[in-house]
Amino acid sequence: MDDIEQQLVRRLGRVHARQRLGIEADHGQQVFGRGLNFFHPENWYSVHKLIQYAIQAVGMYERGQRNARDFQIRKNAIHLSHLPSAFHEFNILHLTDLHVDRDERNLTALIQTIAELEYDICILTGDYRALTFGTVDHAIAGMQRLVPMLRQPIYGILGNHDSIRMLPALEAMGITMLMNESIMIEKNGSRIFLAGVDDPHYFCVDNLQKAMQDIPADDVSLLLSHTPEIYRQAAHADFDVMFCGHTHGGQICLPGGIPITLDSNCPRRMGAGKWQYRHMQGYTSVGAGTSIVNVRFNCPPEVTLHRLLKA
Repeated sequence: MDDIEQQLVRRLGRVHARQRLGIEADHGQQVFGRGLNFFHPENWYSVHKLIQYAIQAVGMYERGQRNARDFQIRKNAIHLSHLPSAFHEFNILHLTDLHVDRDERNLTALIQTIAELEYDICILTGDYRALTFGTVDHAIAGMQRLVPMLRQPIYGILGNHDSIRMLPALEAMGITMLMNESIMIEKNGSRIFLAGVDDPHYFCVDNLQKAMQDIPADDVSLLLSHTPEIYRQAAHADFDVMFCGHTHGGQICLPGGIPITLDSNCPRRMGAGKWQYRHMQGYTSVGAGTSIVNVRFNCPPEVTLHRLLKA
């Protein structure tokens, strides 16, 4: 057992750590593999080139790359009747699907976009790495550029592109990683709770029961999940709000922002933006980065500012 594996076992427990590491080793490079979804297009690398060549052939590749750096600042109001008054107008910066090692220009544009934003906490909902296997060094280096530009406190989870071996380095940067865990956020004597689950999409190592176990039933509870796919489970676990990403909003969409594919086992209405299921409010960010090919069409990248409001 190497040093990082020992750290992970101490941090997460033997079963969670060994599950994550074992699945990464067994299936990280498979196109058809185990997981919630059978097909994983992000691992079919010949398709990446095919899509790129097709876009280049119609003369749209450079435009698509410019679109991938055209960041939009989205604002989302969340009304909660039982929100403590101290948290009225509490602002949350939400970043997801950063893929910081894909294109230096994308990362630079993101840093410029967030530089002047005002918020109380920052949340990161996974996919810091571009590929789903191999070295994590370039992704860690990209995060080391980004994180100092963010205001503390910062809370994060891992996505299906991320290796659990990234966890110690991300926490060393000052990110509080929530691995099926929750944390209490206090302000002026009042409190809300933030929980986060490990990736439900490919690794299937999410544990909502463990994430929820320390949250009192009557308190406001916010959930970080890389994907919206566990919306039913989260709503029935009585979370008030769910923040997620993964879908990229389709990334390459038809006019009107209609996604060709979302690579997510959820209703299409949950593929981007605000949604609701039963009593739980949700928001799926289209993300800041790109996957498979570094272009966007009819789906610009976003950073999201959520504002909590007492209803």
